[in-house]
Amino acid sequence: MNIALIGYGRMGQEIETIAKDRGHKIELIIDIDNPDDLNAENLKDIDVAIEFTIPKAAINNYKTCFDAGVPVVSGTTGWLEKWDEVTQYCKEKDSAFFYASNFSLGVNLFFDFNRKLARMMKPFDQYNVEMTEVHHTKKLDAPSGTAISLADDIIHEYDQLSKWVNHSSNNKNELGIISEREGDVPGIHTIKYDSDVDYIEITHSAKSRKGFALGAVIAAEYTAKNKGILSMKEMLNLED
Repeated sequence: MNIALIGYGRMGQEIETIAKDRGHKIELIIDIDNPDDLNAENLKDIDVAIEFTIPKAAINNYKTCFDAGVPVVSGTTGWLEKWDEVTQYCKEKDSAFFYASNFSLGVNLFFDFNRKLARMMKPFDQYNVEMTEVHHTKKLDAPSGTAISLADDIIHEYDQLSKWVNHSSNNKNELGIISEREGDVPGIHTIKYDSDVDYIEITHSAKSRKGFALGAVIAAEYTAKNKGILSMKEMLNLED
């Protein structure tokens, strides 16, 4: 495949390495120094774009690719209030859009485990649920997109939970997410069900960014062969 990398930070560079190892070509790299190079002419030979940028740039990046007939894989977080607009535009252009808050295969299995555990814990109101997420100090958003996805899945299962908040909470209607930033931690997400007599805790810890990058490249391979709005659930055949 001919791949366009939109965003060339640490994640983009890791994606480049893995994509080349898997036999793909990086034909276009877009970063903060050359945003105008993302245009129809430069996209004409691209099979799929992999986009990891920032929320204020992401929407236009997606639309430019769709206009050029290029499907997009994106891991940019913080723009989901525009989800309907983006997905409708993608459909109108008969393109493909694959979004994930986290492309790690292990994390997406963890998402599935989280949903199943939440269903199991729902009847037992003596347990209070809370989440902690730890990332490197250069991560700008808090809570992480992964933490928000985990929280949304728990809230979907719990009638008594109406929202998440980005701090510890004693309010029975709120799911607390504690965000910590330290060192060069790729990502640790822990969900804890705590009672007066015991607690149940599940954790996913990333060892490096390689797992995220590999998942993004596999998603690009999948997206290049499909149409519509795609997800890790479909790709990995996970349950709703």
